[in-house]
Amino acid sequence: MKLNRIDGYHSVPFEELEYTDLIIDCIYQGGESKNISSEPFHKLIPKCENSGGFRKKLREDGSGKYAYIILYTTMEELEWPDYLDKETGIFRYYGDNRKPGRTLTDTKKKGNLILENVFSLLNSGESLEDMPPFLIFRKFDKGSNIGHARNVQFLGLAAPGNPKISPDKDLVSFWRTMGDNRFQNYESYFTILDTGDEPISRKWIESLIYDHKNNFRYAPKAWKKFIQQGKNGIKPLKAPRIIKIPTKYEQLQASDEGLKCLDEIRNYYKENPTGFESCAVDIIEKMDPNFLDFSITRPWRDGGRDAFGYYQISQNSKWNYPLKIDCSLEAKCYSKDNSVGVKQMSRLISRIRYRQFGIMVTTSYVDSQAYKEVVEDGHPILIVTASDIAVTLKRSLIDMHNIDEWLASLD
Repeated sequence: MKLNRIDGYHSVPFEELEYTDLIIDCIYQGGESKNISSEPFHKLIPKCENSGGFRKKLREDGSGKYAYIILYTTMEELEWPDYLDKETGIFRYYGDNRKPGRTLTDTKKKGNLILENVFSLLNSGESLEDMPPFLIFRKFDKGSNIGHARNVQFLGLAAPGNPKISPDKDLVSFWRTMGDNRFQNYESYFTILDTGDEPISRKWIESLIYDHKNNFRYAPKAWKKFIQQGKNGIKPLKAPRIIKIPTKYEQLQASDEGLKCLDEIRNYYKENPTGFESCAVDIIEKMDPNFLDFSITRPWRDGGRDAFGYYQISQNSKWNYPLKIDCSLEAKCYSKDNSVGVKQMSRLISRIRYRQFGIMVTTSYVDSQAYKEVVEDGHPILIVTASDIAVTLKRSLIDMHNIDEWLASLD
């Protein structure tokens, strides 16, 4: 197997894909042709389909059961924010019913039906020998020397579910609205398995297809443990972060409903930006009820601080006093293309006193330089961006049907 090292990544050229194993975070390069023949999957994975988020292969034993399933994502769709939390190994993946006009499982690739079946098997308590392994890939077009529209990156071997996620939360159906039409889709959770230094061998994938009854001979130890023990046998691949500056996309991502709600907030305060301060306080208090007793500062006495309040830590004791920590909040109602920069962040930092912390709430995102200074200099700042606001609104049952009423109540 030939591995190149380019721009900090291990990569395998298109010509070598038929002879390679799967290595976590390795880049598998597409070809130079401008048609589908340049897709890497059909060379990299035996009998693999060339399109779709769900790419699967049946066993050759006539059982009608799946040999393997590939989950492919761009991780760039704000409406469908697939996400890998590398610190926990948990991978969130959205189903394939992404437009109105069909029932939940009536999709071209039958991806949602696959999700139903595998999670049903996972939580049934029955033998998992028929569970297909999930191979997770993402689109990869970064890097000055390996940038190519068809390149893919292998994120790992995954099992459905996670020991810390209850059976009623690992596969959840929800409603979305597109135009005037409603439809359902699935949100599913997988776990990237810790396969150690062991690559996913091509021999194992071939045995899954052609000799399934003997595939355990070549299977990674992590997969064997999962099949034998179920959820309790899942060992996640955890990679603690050293320093991670969220991208613009990560700070802005939200569901379709969440994006509409954010736009509604921006439009509501377009002519009255200081009015967003009350909204930001309410969002913070909804996000965590331990935030309390906020007071809005007057605009002419603001000096960079829009509100101040407390964070209360308590055991709900009848006798012992809770601990209250002072905090200062600054609110920025910005469009998604206007970021919070160093100047705005520095103003908040300058207002923080000893044993206090700050909160920056924005309907946009914090630019990389400002975010980097907060992290590297260890400033006690809680950053709340568009994606956090969208999640908080959803948890508080605020959507496009009642957001105007909520905003009016804040006035």
